[in-house]
Amino acid sequence: MPIFRETKVPNNSKESKKMKRLSWKLLLALFLIILSVFVYIIHYAIFRDPHHIFIYMVGDLAFVPIEVLLVTLIIERLLKEREKRALLNKLNMIIGTFFSEVGTRLLRDFASFSNNSAEISEHLIVTNEWSEKHFRAAMDFVSGVDPVIDTQKGNLKDLRDFLLGKKFFMLSLMENPNLLEHESFTDLLLAVFHLSEELAARDTLEGLPQSDYEHLAGDIKRAYTLLIREWLAYMMHLKDNYPYLFSLVIRTNPLDADASPVVT
Repeated sequence: MPIFRETKVPNNSKESKKMKRLSWKLLLALFLIILSVFVYIIHYAIFRDPHHIFIYMVGDLAFVPIEVLLVTLIIERLLKEREKRALLNKLNMIIGTFFSEVGTRLLRDFASFSNNSAEISEHLIVTNEWSEKHFRAAMDFVSGVDPVIDTQKGNLKDLRDFLLGKKFFMLSLMENPNLLEHESFTDLLLAVFHLSEELAARDTLEGLPQSDYEHLAGDIKRAYTLLIREWLAYMMHLKDNYPYLFSLVIRTNPLDADASPVVT
């Protein structure tokens, strides 16, 4: 009769790795303490002056809270701010890719469904002369704007086909963990995804009930307003950091009917 013996599997869990790192740090701390005591012993053996040793020891201990303050509240904060700026730059690269592949086309398509697109576009003709004040004013306008969406005015089928064609590209964006740091852009992606699913869920986009067209109009409106807000924020980032990219973007402004990439 065969005998089965239990085979022990090596523990490679996260807890085991964490304990190894902790034990390494404890060994290092113990070594440094012993080294410090050893140096003090040498000092005493040479100078035979415990009074001098304790004066400097107390002085060093007294400075420890200030040192902790400098490291934790100032230096660490500066490092975090630097990391945050680096992360935002990476995120803006992702956002730039989104607008190159999807966002710019969507702005044109959404505007084709809007009955007041001319009024909206009038406030979004970005130029080289725009300052932060102009961008903030445009942001305030977008926050209060109410696009009037008419689903019969634009081409829902073309919009559906375009979004379905970019589905895997947008899914790859959603897989980026850094996007969790950018809630407004994540909200935009979710709104576009939802609109894409709503359009794809219908066998036909013709002859639908008026209530269904109104529902789709609400989905377009949500994605449109979020898209404009993100587009403005991205434009402001380009103006401050990449003037040459900003120059091309304002010459190809999807909300400007007179825009042209040709430099005049």
